[in-house]
Amino acid sequence: MDIRKRFGRRVKELRQARGLSHDALARLVELDSHSISGIEKGEREISIETIQKISIAFKINISDLFEGLELFEVP
Repeated sequence: MDIRKRFGRRVKELRQARGLSHDALARLVELDSHSISGIEKGEREISIETIQKISIAFKINISDLFEGLELFEVP
């Protein structure tokens, strides 16, 4: 699974844990709900600025967004 899909799953997990809808998170990060859905499905590439806004919305460090993700595929 590629990094966008793994990252998207993490965003979805954190969003749901906080009881936020797509619309609520979208307002916090200044995107539309379709964009949030695309991020969670791993269909959208996002900027470091958007990653920062997501971490602020969740009140966590940027590094915590990547917690539990395997960033490297080991052969």
